[in-house]
Amino acid sequence: MTSNHKSKKVDINRKIIHVDMDSFYASVEIAENPQLAKLPVAVAGSSDLRGVVTTCNYIAREYGVKSAMPSVVAKKLCPEIIFLPVNMSKYRKVSKEIHKIFRCYTKIVEPISLDEAFLDVSKSQYCNGDPNIMARQIRKKIYEDLRITASAGIASNKFLAKLASEWNKPNGQYLITNNHIEDFVKNLSVRKIPGVGSKTEKIMSDFGIRTCQDLQNYDLEILVKMFGKFGLDLFDLCRGIDDRNVISERSIKSLSIEDTYVNDLRSFEECEIELRNIFYKLEERLKDKKKSSKKIKSCFIKVKYSDFKSSTHQIQSASIDLKIYRNLLIRAYARKSLPIRLLGLGVYFDNRPQLSLNIC
Repeated sequence: MTSNHKSKKVDINRKIIHVDMDSFYASVEIAENPQLAKLPVAVAGSSDLRGVVTTCNYIAREYGVKSAMPSVVAKKLCPEIIFLPVNMSKYRKVSKEIHKIFRCYTKIVEPISLDEAFLDVSKSQYCNGDPNIMARQIRKKIYEDLRITASAGIASNKFLAKLASEWNKPNGQYLITNNHIEDFVKNLSVRKIPGVGSKTEKIMSDFGIRTCQDLQNYDLEILVKMFGKFGLDLFDLCRGIDDRNVISERSIKSLSIEDTYVNDLRSFEECEIELRNIFYKLEERLKDKKKSSKKIKSCFIKVKYSDFKSSTHQIQSASIDLKIYRNLLIRAYARKSLPIRLLGLGVYFDNRPQLSLNIC
């Protein structure tokens, strides 16, 4: 099948860098305690997070330890593992230092979390405008100043830059040039496309779709019929096309955290546990000084069911509270009792100018 749809074009003038810290929380702890450098280390959530591994270093990963794994399972896999408590204030402080380095090269920085960000360096004059050299300098500066490593991906859009940052992890970088995009994406697993989880992958596999090249053979109308609006994104992403802008913090209208699950959440109790975990992540993101100065307008919850249909529920509120999100979850769960494959929490900010009164 071939498509009559006129696809978007790759913007060859854009230069995007995605920087992703290597096992960030664990690396920060090891930088502070160098004697741990050759030992398996994991940073685990507190007891109210049900003893879940937040992150671990690469030595621990060799034993099969992963993020979001119960601590008790991690201990069985790696009896010598050293668990350290989460210290978010420490990680936020280090993250701010990293972002100062980013802003030496561009003011257009979009934080994704404490340990990763997109940088639009399209108009940056540093390093003669070469984003590959910029990325190398940024990683070098982070290590020299903070003794932690970062990986980076460089491409003409966010989708490819993020993929590229995974290519030479840890402590590496990868450049996808514009004339290399077609070759890069064609053998790429469809699972690498954001939004494609186990259920979508299974449907694609049933149609013999395993790579982006396989997906390119399908007409846009067929993809929309199969996957709804997501089919529009699939049509472009499988060709390495992504026109999303890097949005600096000054332009942020909302903030959200979401997780797509390998195994669907099949009960309200399972959803509630995940809701709590995501809420704590959102709470930490909002503690960032620049975001905490923004006035919250409303809270929302996003749910994607096993039938790929999405639902968003929102309520006006000037602050976040776990009870608010639990009530929104009840509404979402009452709407459909299908298993849930994606759960997200977020806030909308009030970006209207605030009136300032001078009282003499």
